[in-house]
Amino acid sequence: MLKWGLAGALSASLLACDMVTPVEPSLKPQSRPAQAAAVPPQVAQPTSQKSAALRSYLNQVQVAQLSQGLLRQDGGGLDTPYTASVLARNFEQIAFFNEYDGAFTGRGGASPLRRWAGPVRMEVIFGDSVPPSQRKTDTEDVRSYARRLAQVTGHPVSTGGRPNFLVVIASEDDRAATLASISRHLPGISANSLRALRDMRRDTYCAVAAYAAGPSANTYTAAVAVIRSENPDLLRLSCIHEELAQGMGLANDSPAARPSIFNDDDEFALLTRHDELLLKMLYDPRLQIGMNAAEAQPIVREIAEELAGGPV
Repeated sequence: MLKWGLAGALSASLLACDMVTPVEPSLKPQSRPAQAAAVPPQVAQPTSQKSAALRSYLNQVQVAQLSQGLLRQDGGGLDTPYTASVLARNFEQIAFFNEYDGAFTGRGGASPLRRWAGPVRMEVIFGDSVPPSQRKTDTEDVRSYARRLAQVTGHPVSTGGRPNFLVVIASEDDRAATLASISRHLPGISANSLRALRDMRRDTYCAVAAYAAGPSANTYTAAVAVIRSENPDLLRLSCIHEELAQGMGLANDSPAARPSIFNDDDEFALLTRHDELLLKMLYDPRLQIGMNAAEAQPIVREIAEELAGGPV
């Protein structure tokens, strides 16, 4: 559930007016209307040299990747065909394995099907250094994407109500302090469980941690995504797409998944039609929370054939 940087990429390169009845001026002294207290404008905190350097580095990463034909926004095309069989295989690799272990220090292993059972309510929390213009853009991007996720999965996903999926957009300067406030928004999420998100490597653009509960601990009840505010616009939007989708339950990446954002090669920046089908499969009621890959395989193949057409 991490989006990593590619260090090698840097080496490549005007109305009718309403009629108004005039009012006779009053000679009686008028009291001065009470004035509302002025609301100070929101001003971002200055950034450190370290954060500025990271912003420069990430801009170089985006430029380099675009120059290599990566971060595609077309969702694929004639060059990225896939069959029902491929769709089923990709789903199995992405939904039934974890990308990393709980500490984000090593590869994860096989996993039962995990997803949300209750409504997902997202909220964006910004670090103090994020400027108002970026906050406005990012907030709308998350709102729009939440609506898309709801439409694709058929599961309630929104950006209103009491949040259980926090999207933290913060800089190197304020990420730790912003994460420290998480307990006010998501009781039960400990500081220790957020350590990996707080201590992200320099070449990690973003990450997400989903928390499961229930008798078999396979039902998601909370999630926290962290996105570096230093990321340039496209990388930041790419992080929103990938981490929020992974926080829905597609926890792994696969080098064979194409056209897909669930692939560490960064060929695609934004959710593709292929990825929408994976999310639709994940929330198909025929698949039950807690199923393992073997139990789910015949159902997965049936759903893939319905969605992609043709026998698996």
